[in-house]
Amino acid sequence: MIERSQKAQIEKLIKHFPAVGIVGARQVGKTTLVKNLEPVLDKPCVYFDLESPRVMAQLKENPEWFLSQYQDKTVIIDEVQLMLELFPLLRSLIDENRVAGRFILLGSASPTFLANSAETLAGRIAYLELPPLQFSEIISSDIDLKKHWFRGGFPDALLAPDDDIWALWQENFIKTYITRDLVNLGLSLSPTLLYNLMLMLTGVHGSTLTYSDLANSLNVNVKIITQTLDVLEQAFLIRRLQPWFVNISKRVVKSPKLYYRDSGNLHYLSNVFDYDSLLRNKLIGHSWEGYVIEQICNALHSSIKPYFYRTSNQAEMDLVLVKGITPVVSIEIKLSSANSLTRGTTEALNDLKTEHNFVITTEGGNYFTRPEWKVCNLGEIMVNLADLGLLNKISELSTICRKTKLDHG
Repeated sequence: MIERSQKAQIEKLIKHFPAVGIVGARQVGKTTLVKNLEPVLDKPCVYFDLESPRVMAQLKENPEWFLSQYQDKTVIIDEVQLMLELFPLLRSLIDENRVAGRFILLGSASPTFLANSAETLAGRIAYLELPPLQFSEIISSDIDLKKHWFRGGFPDALLAPDDDIWALWQENFIKTYITRDLVNLGLSLSPTLLYNLMLMLTGVHGSTLTYSDLANSLNVNVKIITQTLDVLEQAFLIRRLQPWFVNISKRVVKSPKLYYRDSGNLHYLSNVFDYDSLLRNKLIGHSWEGYVIEQICNALHSSIKPYFYRTSNQAEMDLVLVKGITPVVSIEIKLSSANSLTRGTTEALNDLKTEHNFVITTEGGNYFTRPEWKVCNLGEIMVNLADLGLLNKISELSTICRKTKLDHG
């Protein structure tokens, strides 16, 4: 098992909250992680998977009696979004016997979706998102940056014995999401149209969204497109990076930029089936940009929010890290080892006035190309952001630095 960086945080939450919710995309490793927590918990565990017809039938028949049998155990409920009517009962059970670590809820939907779809467990539950494996988590393995970037971070896909098995895993994963999981999150678009939309989204990966263009291409209402993208985001398949409004007098772009959260999903849907093909594909620049952004976003401290910046005058910054209402870091992402900056980047920096500014290239070097700009690779930017106190704790940062120098050919 690859050690997950969230493990220590989850252990801490379990010791302080009656319920802990661990959310993330299907097949991301939530169940495996929680089952490996059992030796460090203060009491025995019992596990229920709501995808099991038997378990679902037992809970539906008399859920209060069923769950009340396990007051002295930690009850793990998997795929909790399939039975949201449990939430009011869990609230009642917790209030009757409020002790830490009573329930661990695993879900393939965002906390916002769970909170909006059921009676709130506010004050009783702490949520934590488990993303696909990040490069910082696999540095002790023999997986290099090229492989992780191409295959993405879903454990079974990343660890597949060859690229053919990787492609088969991706095919089955996406089919399952389209035909079953997304329907459970309230999706109304037909499977065929949804698949076509997902293919179209590969073309706008790394670009600002124009919802009307997508709607016109599929011959559906714009509202359906926005609702579908909401569902895809709630299911952790895409990220909509919001624009930063630094100055209301500026004519800034107001549409979000879209990224597939997992680079492996993006490459499969783009018919890219090996790393060499990725190097020759026109999406490589946007793929690298999305990959880097996802690695950084998943490591950010909860007080730091990511944005991009763009004005109608072409002032642009790939990633802006904001604390409260203050932009603190500006980041430009380059595929090549060249660190040249455009006039638009310079203008964006004049608007943002961030103290710390980085150009991420594949080779890096951790050197200043100008007094206000530092050139880094992926590992070096993680070290710099950690030194600034902007990241959750990441171990072995020096090893990350050595292993993220990428000669992309």
